[in-house]
Amino acid sequence: MTIRWRLREIMARQRMTNKRLADLMGVHPNAISRIKNQDTLPQIGGETLNTLCKFLECTPSDLIEYVPDKAIDEEP
Repeated sequence: MTIRWRLREIMARQRMTNKRLADLMGVHPNAISRIKNQDTLPQIGGETLNTLCKFLECTPSDLIEYVPDKAIDEEP
């Protein structure tokens, strides 16, 4: 199973830049870049997740996608 992190997609859809989101959240743009460029769920706290959802007007389920392993879904 893979938990896919979709922050990059959400930001692109909203045309939100790293700098703009960083300014809204009160963090350095490099911090946004680090978590945005990960494909799997980064280790972030609830407060950070809450703040991302607030400024991107989304829910945690918009940012996180479960992708099941194909091997598990296939019958032998």
